[in-house]
Amino acid sequence: MSARGRSHRYVGPAELKAVVRPGGEGRPITSAADLDAWLAGRPAAELLEPFTFVVDIEGLLRLAARRSEHVACAGGEEVLSAGEIGFERDADRWAVHYVSNQSTGYCPDVTSWPAVARALDGAGLPHPDGFVHEVIFRRCPDCREHNIVREDDYVCVFCGGDLPAAWNLGPAD
Repeated sequence: MSARGRSHRYVGPAELKAVVRPGGEGRPITSAADLDAWLAGRPAAELLEPFTFVVDIEGLLRLAARRSEHVACAGGEEVLSAGEIGFERDADRWAVHYVSNQSTGYCPDVTSWPAVARALDGAGLPHPDGFVHEVIFRRCPDCREHNIVREDDYVCVFCGGDLPAAWNLGPAD
């Protein structure tokens, strides 16, 4: 884990990572002006849905259209966090009203929030105090499948095995 936080490698389907093209990363957002410019080019209907985001390994927020793959948004690289993010107009500026760690390609831990907060703070974007919707990802030690834990039920939906209490989708796992 770096001073910026734990990195998350891509754990999704290999065929999705294989089609990531160099230079195809999500739009970097370093300021409110960057966000204004990027959102100004989006269709009105798209503004009603959350967007795909990653916080890259350097701590930079990157955005892409909602149906984009997180691995494409990240240019195939490791990330500090990934998920979905929604914006709404707050007086004369955009503010984050929704943010989650929902990314089945990176399965980021809920403890990745500080990296998201730092990226949003660095861009000058108001935001909630944490993920509005937290997704708990675990890999089953028995069958190795990725699971989403629902209602604190730490049981693998594929084989019925017990899932660990701690996040376990990192490189050492």
